Amino acid sequence: MASRTDITVDQGSTFSFAFNVNDDSNVPIDLVAGSYTSRAQMRRYYTSTNSVAFTTGISNTNLVTLSLDANTTANLISGRYVYDCEIIDSSNNVTRVIEGVATVTPEVTR
Repeated sequence: MASRTDITVDQGSTFSFAFNVNDDSNVPIDLVAGSYTSRAQMRRYYTSTNSVAFTTGISNTNLVTLSLDANTTANLISGRYVYDCEIIDSSNNVTRVIEGVATVTPEVTR
């Protein structure tokens, strides 16, 4: 089951968020040795056809990083979004590891 964490993205700024991935017994999953990949998106609503893809990375055994560059966040409409991140193992099994609300705060300086 995915953990739930809400995030805040500042419009016009570089965004980065890192989290550890553990199994149901809270034991770290070795994502590097297991040849996992990751993917993540945010959308205005669960049913939205438009999405924004995070750049994802795996490092330090069980650490996943989600990031957006400043140009991408500058083009986001401020407000509430939903997001999640999935990991994919070498057999193409997909597991959602985190989900939540992403709040985009408006930028003043441009």
